[in-house]
Amino acid sequence: MAYPTEAVWGLGCDPANDQALARLLNLKQRPWQKGLILIAANWAQLAPWLKVSEAPEIAAAHWPGHATFLLPARDEVSTLLRGRHDTLAVRISAHPPVRALCESFGGAIVSTSANRHGRPTPTSIRQLRHQLGPGLDFVLNAPLGQGHGPSRIMDPYSGEVIRA
Repeated sequence: MAYPTEAVWGLGCDPANDQALARLLNLKQRPWQKGLILIAANWAQLAPWLKVSEAPEIAAAHWPGHATFLLPARDEVSTLLRGRHDTLAVRISAHPPVRALCESFGGAIVSTSANRHGRPTPTSIRQLRHQLGPGLDFVLNAPLGQGHGPSRIMDPYSGEVIRA
């Protein structure tokens, strides 16, 4: 499934479905070791995936919003989702279509840019269809947010910026 995020088109699926995760990684031609992002409408949707019981202060200050944070993943979280890491990249979105999608699904969903690994990230449905075409099951036709580029990824404990 493709959907508009705060700034670019994203690909998503059920994070608890390893078959869907493998299909998404294959479509993107992305190495599983890198891990994926979970996006949610609220903290309660992220909590089942994490070892921490509440968002660190810096994350809470940026959410909902266009910032992604690395938090300790529960041991049972699939390596297809967290990659080779013991953390999980998570975000609480402020973008209405994403929030509605998560609410409708009833939980967090995978969020990764809707592009083949190493290719430009689509900012239009036309670019999306050109790059991923028949590999897409569904495209949520809604507007992109006003953000610029993929979300910043930070470690909230060290303050390190992983992706600016």
